[in-house]
Amino acid sequence: MINQKSKILVVEDDKPVRNLITTTLETQDYKYIVAENGAQAILAATSHNPDIILLDLGLPDMDGIEVIKKVRSWSMLPIIVISARSEDMDKINALDAGADDYLTKPFSVAELLARLRTTYRRLQHMNGVMGEPSQSCFINGDLRIDYPSATVTVRNQEIHLMPIEYSLICLLAKNIGKVLTHRFILDKVWTNAIESDMSSLRVYMASLRKKLGTGDNKEQYIQTHVGIGYRMVKMENKY
Repeated sequence: MINQKSKILVVEDDKPVRNLITTTLETQDYKYIVAENGAQAILAATSHNPDIILLDLGLPDMDGIEVIKKVRSWSMLPIIVISARSEDMDKINALDAGADDYLTKPFSVAELLARLRTTYRRLQHMNGVMGEPSQSCFINGDLRIDYPSATVTVRNQEIHLMPIEYSLICLLAKNIGKVLTHRFILDKVWTNAIESDMSSLRVYMASLRKKLGTGDNKEQYIQTHVGIGYRMVKMENKY
C-alpha cells in the first residue's frame, strides 16, 4: 500500500476522466492535487512537491511530452502517463522523455491502482527499503551497474534510466545468461501484472536497448527469445 501521506498530482483537462481519477484516489485515501493544463502542472510540481504525477499527454496549452521534459530538468519524481495515444512509438517517446510508466485510455480503476502500487514499490526499491544487492557492483563487458548509487554506465558514460528500466536491467543482470520468460519478468517487476503489461514490457525493453546500445549494437546486451522472453548476454569484461 502507498503511504496515505503520499501526494498525487493529477494532470488532466478532461473533467469526467479527471473526476474518475480523483474519486478513485479518494476511495483509497490518497491525497491529491489537480492541474488542467501544462502550465498549472509545472507550477504544481514545483510548489507542492508531489510524490507521483499522473499525466495526460493531450493538454490544451502544450503537449504532455514537454511537461515531462521540463519536470525531468530538475526532478526525478515518478511520472505515469495516462493517454489515449496507444501506438508503441507514442509510448517510446514518452519513456525517452522521462516517463516511468504508460497507461492507455480507456483504463480500469483496478489497473490504475496497480500501476500506482507498482510505482511506489519501485520508489521503495530505489530508496533502499527493499535492501541492497549482495554485490555493490555488476560488470558485463562495457556495462557497469553500481547498486549503492543506482547508476548504470556503458563505456564509462552514465546513461539515464527510468526506475522501471533500472529494475529490468538489475533483474537481467542478476540472472545473466539465463532466459527469463515474459511472465517471470512481469511477476518480478510489476505488481499484480495484467495482460496489457506484456505490451508495456516490450516497449520498456526497446527503450532500454536503445539506451544501452550504440550504433548497430542495440541488442548486444539484451537478447530476445521470440515468444519466450529475454536474456542478458554474457560479454567479455573490459575492466
